[in-house]
Amino acid sequence: MDTDLTAAYDRCRELHKRHGRTYYLATRLLPAWKRRHVHALYGFTRYADEIVDRTEDLPQVERAARLDDWASRFVSGLHGASVDDPLLPAVLHTIAVFDLDRDDFASFLKSMAMDLTVTSYPTYDHLLDYMEGSAAVIGTMMLPILGTSDPVAAREPARQLGFAFQLTNFIRDVAEDLDRGRTYLPDEDLAKFGVAREELAEACARGRGTPRTRELIEYEVTRAQAHYAAAAPGITMLAPASQACMRTAYALYGGILDEVAAQDYDVFTRRALVPQRRRMAVAARALLTSTGTPVTIPGPTVHPQTR
Repeated sequence: MDTDLTAAYDRCRELHKRHGRTYYLATRLLPAWKRRHVHALYGFTRYADEIVDRTEDLPQVERAARLDDWASRFVSGLHGASVDDPLLPAVLHTIAVFDLDRDDFASFLKSMAMDLTVTSYPTYDHLLDYMEGSAAVIGTMMLPILGTSDPVAAREPARQLGFAFQLTNFIRDVAEDLDRGRTYLPDEDLAKFGVAREELAEACARGRGTPRTRELIEYEVTRAQAHYAAAAPGITMLAPASQACMRTAYALYGGILDEVAAQDYDVFTRRALVPQRRRMAVAARALLTSTGTPVTIPGPTVHPQTR
């Protein structure tokens, strides 16, 4: 592997280690040759996210131009052009090695562009349209790297796992997203529980939720649990060498929901985090679990909210 490509993979791994603690820990359970490709996908998605979220002081038109420029270089690379970028060579190499679906990457970049202009979602269907590009496609990108004996059957659980992970993040990060002027909880859900956007902002400022906001968050947790339930069969469809990794990621992201429930669904008092001791215990347990063992769906009750 040439020096520039090695440096690009290293850059992706650094981004993953710094920003994706939960998934980075899980990735360490993969065979060494697979890890760099997972790092590459994470680096690609994280860098696009940073263009959108870490440039908030710039005018919207300039932020859009930066994302467009980076996306254009990526597309040029897909067509064989030489790319001068610190991490794109790694993801382009990974796409070529596994013949990943280029449409998944186009869908992802479309959703990233939406974050520049869309600040709320009227219904859960609208949110699902966004998450199709920002989350479901991550699952289908990952599937060829993880490996499966039945790609057709494993595809939908992989999509559902993407939805589950992202909705978990949205639940945990309500306050952080409000600071960026966005609400990922659907407007129809806020209305269902009588929560105005101003009430979310006030709860954020106080560092304490209200009975209505806690009911809202509990409802969103049941939505996420339904996606975890739909994703669960896919873990045992993966290649044996990949199951410990995804079993760990599944349990740790699901553990965030457990932490949210433990603080009475008040996501404004503190950011829900799985304690380090539990994180390590989950990883160790995953390594010792027999291949093909079903995963445990997070949370006490699952309601069929997903389609």
